[in-house]
Amino acid sequence: MELNLINLMKPLLSIGLRVSGLMLFAPVFGSAAIPVRMKAVLVIALTAVLYPALSARVAAVTVTQWPLLVVHELLIGIGLGLASNLLFDAVQMAGQILSIQMGYSLVNILDPQTQVESTVMALFHQTIAILIFLALNVHHALLRMIAGSFDYLPVGTAQISSPFATATLKLGGAIFALGMQLAAPVVAATMVADVVIGMLGKASPQMPLMLLGPAVKSMLGAAVLLGVVRYWPGLLEGWFRNSFAYAERLLHLAR
Repeated sequence: MELNLINLMKPLLSIGLRVSGLMLFAPVFGSAAIPVRMKAVLVIALTAVLYPALSARVAAVTVTQWPLLVVHELLIGIGLGLASNLLFDAVQMAGQILSIQMGYSLVNILDPQTQVESTVMALFHQTIAILIFLALNVHHALLRMIAGSFDYLPVGTAQISSPFATATLKLGGAIFALGMQLAAPVVAATMVADVVIGMLGKASPQMPLMLLGPAVKSMLGAAVLLGVVRYWPGLLEGWFRNSFAYAERLLHLAR
């Protein structure tokens, strides 16, 4: 029996590229804390599992079309990864905003997820989001989305159009909107504190408000944050569903 090496490698390469693009930006799986070798092993394992079921669905393309196929599959995976990681970027942005509002902008520690220095509030927000991510088994849904993407958009049929690129770029605006929504309670409380402190300063200039103001804002912000964090699991669960729905929309635009 003769085996055609090209016919064997084409689906293997295509499936591996889409999985690699997704794992590059996927939450938790794409973390810088995970060694590159472990990521490579995970991509190879997922490709090996998906290959028997999906190899027959790969569209017929010539060797000259391989570069375009590689770009398309990689971009599809990156788009899905960005959509699934949307919430974590929004949560980190909310933490950065609150660090400024609560006076913690100069308190930086090493973020194990990105291996760069980040504010303490951003790291707190990201840690809570990861715990909720694992508690809700969203990582299982992410793996199912990888397999389901091949059923909805078989390998070799992707067409990276202008609507797909536009929808992917709009993720930046969604990150800003979600981050502001998550930070809104504490931001509102600290802004009210700023107004009250300003009025007290006008009424009684001798009060040491330059010393009391940061402490009051810090304690008020922490109290409000502890009061609203109990509602995060339900809120983030809905946002996780919306992020996967957005990923399905990207698949629809790439058909």
